[in-house]
Parts: sequence; C-alpha cells; structure tokens
Amino acid sequence: MAGSTFDYVVVGAGSAGCVLANRLSKDPTVRVALIEAGGPDRNPWIHIPAGYYRNFSNPAVTWQFGCGPEPHLDGRIIPWPRGRVLGGSSAINGLLYVRGQAQDFDVWRQLGNVGWSYQDVLPYFKRSEDQERGADAYHGTGGPLGVSDVRLRQNQLCNAFVDACVAAGIPRNGDFNGADQEGAGYFQLTNRNGRRCSAAVAYLRPARSRRNLHIITGALVHNIALDGRRATGVRYARNGHIATVAAAREVILAAGAIGSPHILQLSGIGPAAALEAAGVPVRHDLAGVGENLQDHLQVRFVYACSGPGSLNDVWHSRWQQLVTGLEYAFTRRGILTIGAGAVGAFARSRPDVELPDIQFHFLPLSADRPGQGLHAFSGVTATVCQLRPESRGTLALTGADPAAAPRIVANYLAAEADRRVLLDGMRLIRRATSQPAFARHVIREHLPGPETTTDAALMAYARAYATTVFHPCGTCKMGSDARAVVDARLKVRGIAGLRVADASIMPTMTSGNTNAPTIMIGEKAADMIRQDARAGAHAA
Repeated sequence: MAGSTFDYVVVGAGSAGCVLANRLSKDPTVRVALIEAGGPDRNPWIHIPAGYYRNFSNPAVTWQFGCGPEPHLDGRIIPWPRGRVLGGSSAINGLLYVRGQAQDFDVWRQLGNVGWSYQDVLPYFKRSEDQERGADAYHGTGGPLGVSDVRLRQNQLCNAFVDACVAAGIPRNGDFNGADQEGAGYFQLTNRNGRRCSAAVAYLRPARSRRNLHIITGALVHNIALDGRRATGVRYARNGHIATVAAAREVILAAGAIGSPHILQLSGIGPAAALEAAGVPVRHDLAGVGENLQDHLQVRFVYACSGPGSLNDVWHSRWQQLVTGLEYAFTRRGILTIGAGAVGAFARSRPDVELPDIQFHFLPLSADRPGQGLHAFSGVTATVCQLRPESRGTLALTGADPAAAPRIVANYLAAEADRRVLLDGMRLIRRATSQPAFARHVIREHLPGPETTTDAALMAYARAYATTVFHPCGTCKMGSDARAVVDARLKVRGIAGLRVADASIMPTMTSGNTNAPTIMIGEKAADMIRQDARAGAHAA
C-alpha cells in the first residue's frame, strides 16, 4: 500500500476504528485504508469471554503502558494495558456493555457540543446493537454488535451479591442501559452465542472482503503528513521500512486515548513547549493535546467464601477445568462466559446525590492483582469506583521516537471530591456485603481486612492497592474552549482534513464502562464524515 492514495486513512483498528472502516467503506466509490500497529486477532483467548484475564499482561496483543508515578497512590506505577490487535481494547477488555447515563451526554451538549445530547446519540447506540433481549425504545436489533446476557447457570454468589445490594437500599435493576441506570443486577456483555463480539468481529470481519477497504497490520504510525495546515497522509513503519499513504479527503485518528494524542504530538501538533522539550518541531501549537486525561479508579474487596460458585475452585482443579471446558465447548455457557463483572450496581454514595456516582463490579473469583493467578481459597471480588472523577491527568511525549511510550500521569485522587466519594463507596460496599443474603456465604474479608475501618486506614488501602478500571479518555477533548482539541464535528482545530474519533474526544467521562460509548462515537463520526463529504461535493 506504500505510496497509494485513499479517500480516507483511519489510524487504529480499535473500537471506533473498526466502526469507521466498515461504515465508510460501504460506499464502493470510496477507498479506505485502516492502519493498525498490532496483528490479527487469532489468539483463541481473545474470543473466550473469560480469556480477558489472560491477555491483560500479554505483550503479543497489548501495549504494556504504565501510568505514573502516581503522586496520590504512593508513587506507584499503575499498569495500563491497551489492545494492540485488530479490535483494539475491545478484543482484550472485560466485555461489559454499559452506555452511561443520559445526563452524561446532555452535559457534553451543555459544554457547547451541538449534536451530542442523549437524544442525539441514542439512535447510534441502537444502530450498533444486535440486542439479545430484542428492540424497544432504548435498544436495537440487527446491528453488527452482539449484546447479550451473561450465560451462567444460577450462580449463588452472584445472586447473593445482588440480593445484598437490594437489602442495603439499592434498587434491583434488570437493564443498566434502559430508562434508569441506578440499581443492582446482571451486566450485559459484547457477546454473541457465548463468544466475544469485539469491534473487529462485529464490524471489520463482515467488511474485510470489500475491494475498497485495505487493512494494514503491523504498522507503527510515525506521524501525520502535513502540507502546511492540512493533513495529507500518514507515515508508518512496517517490516523495517518507512512508508506513506496519502489521504485525498481525510485522516481520521482512532488510536485511542493514548495513541491519538501521542500521534498528534509526534506530528508536531500539541503544546509547543512540551513538543520543543521532546525535540519535535512545532507544526501547530494546540495546548489541549494530551490534557484532560480521565480514568476510573477501583478499589477491590476480596472475600473468602463457602459453598460452590467461585472460579478459584475451577482454576485449581483439573477435573473442574475439564468439566468447565466441555460445558463451554458444547453449550457456550458456564463460567467461561463471564466478563470483568458478572453482576454489579450503580448507586448513589449519599442520599442527597441526584444520580448514581459509584459503580460496583462483582466477580466470583479473586486474586492478589488483576491478571495474576487466582487465590487457593474459594474467593470473590467486589470493586467500587467513582463514576465521574474530578481529577485530571496528562499525557506527553518522552522524546521524538515513535516507539517510545509517552509519559502518562492520571493524577488519581488529586481532587478532594474523588477521595470523599471513594470512601463513601467503600463503606457502601461493606454495608451491602454485611447483609445476611451475602454474609452467610462469607468466611472472612481477605482484603482490605476487618481491621481496616477508619477513613484514614481505608484511604491508605486505596493508595496502596487501587488500580485502573481501564477507561482512559478525554485527551483530545471535544469543545469550543481554549483547551479543546476537536470541535463538535470532531475536526482538529486549526488543521484541515484531520479528525479524531475515539474515547479521547470525551470532554467528561461517561458513567460506567467506556467501550459502548466509543463504538457510538465511531458510528456518529462515520455519519458526520459522510455528511460533510456530500456537503463539500454539493458546494463544489
């Protein structure tokens, strides 16, 4: 493909990039190139839902980024794996399908982003879905993305946790993506017939045979080619050679909340002082690139439990592994179909809070660290995170080498409000797990331990053990203020022919897992790109 010219060059085959490649290439008169640093999604553990646990630390399919040292988390470096494979992070994530609250998108509109209210984006969520439960006012069927329930047999530990949340005052909710997010219940997953439905499976696989779509894998993007203030193509390295593909219409960055700002900065687009310090010539001084970084931080509570239902027991028993493997192979059901949460809750940290501001994830397994071997005892994990953190971090080049990871500091827990909400959430999760419905299964609290009771002790535990929920966003934020990187049409301010369409454009976080909103962004971006192309053709 070196030296070729395409109408659109999409950088990044992740959640939004796969959507863009599919939707733009539906027009047979348009030529589309999709550039991805990773390779094909052939690893079998990608496609088994519970296999996400194996791939977090697998450098063959993930970028092994680190975040920190984090000044409010005891100076720790927090592992930040991101997908480096067709499908991006949708191929290695925990599969949870959560849109967020309607108010999240209304806030985007209130910040000056016309066309991004909940009523504006709801049709794109619905268009993307092939909802197992059927279509209604909030859900769609017939879309590329499989959305289905966890295919578990009755798991008494999961059911007990939901019942305990209800007993603690959190209402029961059978649909976190319906009229109201608040409540406790089972999550839905990006899953079809017990198999992961990544963006690559949903969007890229059906489009790969199109003659006008060209997928370039194993290609590390060096920078965006610029002619003055216009993007004209993309330079990348593949198999030891430097190549350039030209974009007749647009370059679209969909490399994620880390990749997109990193590529902009490598191209000389970003804060001038930071670029000069990294040895990159400044092409366009754009202060907000790499700023406004947001992420969800979670604190884990681990319980040793009695009775069946913990995946720990399967992990340590060859016989149960065989039974579980056969169940999955022949029925596509069972514990191998779980994601990063089987059940959970969205709750208000205090009675006077208007909307849920904390989220629980519950898993019938436990380990000392995510991605490590499971405990020898029968264990479960309940986590709490604040949904809308006020703390903001940064991402910046460490030098001009495209292969060098950027310096990432999320600045977790910098804001007093974040510390307060997290403390309230930890106390609420303990109130839930102390209810008889769940407490009767508990042998002991393994982490943080029953001796950890005061605010100071709980916060010390959070600083020492809290980790990411893998939801970075906001580093190329959409808006009209001085720190905005893209406008409401996702066009990079001051550069023609260049857009960003991924989680980096979120001005504020959505209230929950971020994969579904990122796919929505890809759907909406594709429509805007086609609309602008038609408007330009008519004007010409």
